[in-house]
Amino acid sequence: MHRPLVITEDHALLDDLVRIAAAAGAQLDVAHVPAHARPFWNLAPLVVVGADQADAVAATSPPVRDQVLLVTRDHEDPDTWRKCVAVGAQAVVSLPGDERHLVERLADAMEPDPRSGAVICVIGGRGGAGASVLSACLALRASGDHLRTLLVDADPLGGGIDALLGREEAPGARWGDLVAREGRISSSALQAALPSFGDLAVLSFHRGEVATIPAQAMRSVLEAGQRGFDLVVVDLPRHLDPASVEALTRAKVTLVVATADVRGILSTVQVLGEARKHTSDLRAILRQGVVDEDLAATSLGIPSAGNLPDQPRLTTTLNRGELPKLGPRTVLGALCTTLLRDLLP
Repeated sequence: MHRPLVITEDHALLDDLVRIAAAAGAQLDVAHVPAHARPFWNLAPLVVVGADQADAVAATSPPVRDQVLLVTRDHEDPDTWRKCVAVGAQAVVSLPGDERHLVERLADAMEPDPRSGAVICVIGGRGGAGASVLSACLALRASGDHLRTLLVDADPLGGGIDALLGREEAPGARWGDLVAREGRISSSALQAALPSFGDLAVLSFHRGEVATIPAQAMRSVLEAGQRGFDLVVVDLPRHLDPASVEALTRAKVTLVVATADVRGILSTVQVLGEARKHTSDLRAILRQGVVDEDLAATSLGIPSAGNLPDQPRLTTTLNRGELPKLGPRTVLGALCTTLLRDLLP
């Protein structure tokens, strides 16, 4: 993979740029004069031209390209914008004020295969409704269709969605390894760190002491997930904490799993009251119960996205570390296939 290119003879500026690149997880190709930059000009994902070399670069009439920045430490220099235009840069970055922005631009340049993954949240209308099972099955079905998928466990008290998958012993990072992170996470670094199974990566919790997820950590993970994956499925707790709210605000769709019984409907209505404060597209997944399904859907006041079938042997299957079969001819597999077809572009 090609590296960002820096063109400068200002050693103090170069020291700053190397430090900033390290914060973005990037290494740089450095040219002290424009002639040395010529072989890399069209290949580099990002070109950073120091103000000291702007006129010299312009004199070589380099090919027009995007992703060129002019970097200066003198934001009051009246000649800065002339240099910006002369070198063909799209923006001026002034240090140290724009340092965070430059970190993000360098990190963007290092993403190997940028994507725009959709976030789908799943939440239970009451405990035991089957939201975690649906989350896991939806992620498995998507990854089985070769969609790069990230399954995020957002419920610290849920027992771990990696255990639901039978992969609690799989090596890789858990939330405890990420909660201290602030700012951007590289999507490629996230994929490399998490337990992965084919096209599915899973972010769950360590066993033991319960720690809440800071909203900033959830934001960083979801942003990395959207850049690096085709689909991000988030299994939410019923009691919304700041991290859950962060996920809801980013959700393309939120699936609410409700049982068609009186208590299940009443509980789901309360959950909906809280969820509506943070997201707009809510759809019901109904589990069969004593209440007529049409009446249950009407009582919830949101569109129905499908019915989650009962699995008589589900408990035994899960306790063996297995999941129900998700072939296109199974009821559960057909539901997941339909949801993916309807919810994804």
